Amino acid sequence: MYDLTLTTSRAPAQSDMETREITIGALLREVAAARPDAEALVEVMQDGSEGQRWTYAELLAEAERLALALSSRFAPGERVVIWSPNSPEWVLMEYACSLSGLVLVTANPAFQARELAYVLEQSGAVALFLVEEFRGNPMGRIGAEVVTDIAAIREVTDMESDAFFAQGTRPPALPEVAPGDAAMIQYTSGTTGFPKGAVLSHRGLVNNARFYASRCGATETTTWVNIMPMFHTSGCGMVTLGCLQAGCKMVLVSLFDPNIVLDQLEASGADIILGVPTMVVALLDAQEARPRNLSALKLVSCGGSMVAPELVRRVEALMGAGFSTLYGQTEHCPVITQHHLSDSIDDICNTAGQPVAQTEVSIRSVDDNSVVAVGEVGEICARGPCVMLEYNDNPKATSETVDAMGWLHTGDLGRMDARGYVTVTGRVKEMIIRGGENHFPAEIENCLLEHASVAEVAVVGLPDPKWGEVIGAFLRGTEPLDKTALHAHCRANMSPQKTPNIWVQVEVFPLTGSGKIQKFILRDRFVAGDFTEL
Repeated sequence: MYDLTLTTSRAPAQSDMETREITIGALLREVAAARPDAEALVEVMQDGSEGQRWTYAELLAEAERLALALSSRFAPGERVVIWSPNSPEWVLMEYACSLSGLVLVTANPAFQARELAYVLEQSGAVALFLVEEFRGNPMGRIGAEVVTDIAAIREVTDMESDAFFAQGTRPPALPEVAPGDAAMIQYTSGTTGFPKGAVLSHRGLVNNARFYASRCGATETTTWVNIMPMFHTSGCGMVTLGCLQAGCKMVLVSLFDPNIVLDQLEASGADIILGVPTMVVALLDAQEARPRNLSALKLVSCGGSMVAPELVRRVEALMGAGFSTLYGQTEHCPVITQHHLSDSIDDICNTAGQPVAQTEVSIRSVDDNSVVAVGEVGEICARGPCVMLEYNDNPKATSETVDAMGWLHTGDLGRMDARGYVTVTGRVKEMIIRGGENHFPAEIENCLLEHASVAEVAVVGLPDPKWGEVIGAFLRGTEPLDKTALHAHCRANMSPQKTPNIWVQVEVFPLTGSGKIQKFILRDRFVAGDFTEL
């Protein structure tokens, strides 16, 4: 715990850890040289069976072989999209792209055609790396169809085929890569339209993962079961690069199934696991139904939303582990605040912890950007080495999010106590956080407005005891609305998790004086029972 006594809501950056000037690829080489025979990666396949294993020396050798192959097909700085569930190939691509100077663009394997097309086009990608299918989503077919209309795409590669390591026409050579260079583009919800691509540097990703993993207590002897999706900064950044920092073993789970994960925790003697609250609840329910020996488990790290005291107590009772929450966002690579292992249950449940190392955090007035007094609510802002470089090809959005003083404006409301502990209280933006995953109302609204029967729509986050929030669609129709047809329309055009859970037809929307729909009134009236669902 940092010993702070603040009078305003501005916690200065703490220098208990240094900011390292190193790239992802250089870090892999460093760890492989220091711990060549240490186990680095264990594959757990979708059926729960164990796949391949790699030492750090073996992982580096495979990553360098792939990096040379990629360098013969692509020029440094070019963008390539990876569209795949968790797999060793995903990890190899992350390291190989960093070694070859390519920018890795991540895509959710649940994407449908227009979502994938948007990421490919907006990122300026020249290649798509994918798998044929995942959870019934025909990714190979969708990918082939989408790229026919995108002239910039030179290659579509099945990551499980020999083409993954194919040689191209360029002389294979690995370039010099700098810590400040772009390493990834990750798409995150913005204020209008479709998501924006946060361009993240090697410096930001490497240091954020080290700050996070260190506060989790990760060491060379740690075994960390990674259940977080690799297309999120949580999976490919916090855990993958966190394990690399510590030089420890990562057990990579392809598909989250609570019983498979618990079996792996027991079999591997894992120390640490990171999950969003809904994942943790599923693990607890499965552990209660069929207990495993989790005596080695030291910490359950949790992000995505605030947690209830009962969840922390259940983790202690059923898993015998400590609990630590965190707060962050993609634009910060992603962790901004995090608990210390010594924090009390009150702090764990009622705050999101103190800032991570080298990170300055302030609570600023949404009216004039001034720092507010301790305990007052304002916008949570962060400044330091982990702030994104920019939003890809979107200077206006970049300047609106990172101000002239370098402060990243998160769009989240919160307060800070005199010790520098931050509590998240709401959102300036209208983001919906369902089960730890962000959903942007405008994207869902735009999709629904394309349906002939919908005249107006407002998508609102509604409180839910299991998911934290669920997606509610309030609609005014040009004709009687058919819930089944609207549901099918959403599923055909968006990822399944973006489809509204609750459908309500309204005759008149509550409006502001300027004619904007007052979403908070819709939410309050729904909670009060004023609406009937379709």
